[in-house]
Amino acid sequence: MTQALIVVDMQNGFCHPQGSLPAMGRGLPDIERAVRGCMEAVASAREADLPVVFTRHLYRPGYADAGPNFDLVGADLRAVGGLLAGSWDGDVIDELEVTGADLIVDKCRYDAFLNTSLDRLLRGMGVTRVTVCGVVTNVCVESTVRAAFMRDYGVELIADACAAATRPLHEAALEVISHYRFAEVVSLADGYRPGRVEAAA
Repeated sequence: MTQALIVVDMQNGFCHPQGSLPAMGRGLPDIERAVRGCMEAVASAREADLPVVFTRHLYRPGYADAGPNFDLVGADLRAVGGLLAGSWDGDVIDELEVTGADLIVDKCRYDAFLNTSLDRLLRGMGVTRVTVCGVVTNVCVESTVRAAFMRDYGVELIADACAAATRPLHEAALEVISHYRFAEVVSLADGYRPGRVEAAA
């Protein structure tokens, strides 16, 4: 069994105080905890020599790839030019120190597997189990967890390395994911580290 860490959308646009969503009043109240958690998870995965995959939620100039439903949820993002490919807003935050050894998968839908190379990359590396962290818990994280489960990966979700717009939304997503066993919900605070089980196997 090979494990990989998927870090979902930890970009300036979501996580940095000057990012597009926080600037519009759509910041994530637990983002500092999520950043610390993702930093810890990434460090542990690298120490265990696990693949680290960063996803980025990006749109092309003009938002041509955003789709007809985008304005239902993203009209204000379009107005400020947020999360555009090639922009600082779309980059992974500096704290996670992306390296040339890491993999980056760009997407324009909540599900990181939809119309991307993610599944092919994981299969090509022999990955059968994924650990997921990042933002937003009840949107792109949950969508990616469900998609991984439906593709027959074993899935773990690091609860304290995620954040949502409100704590109730975060907790609701965790409850759904856990109840239906889309993923095993784990916690860094309880001692979970990516690669620990793999290394002991």
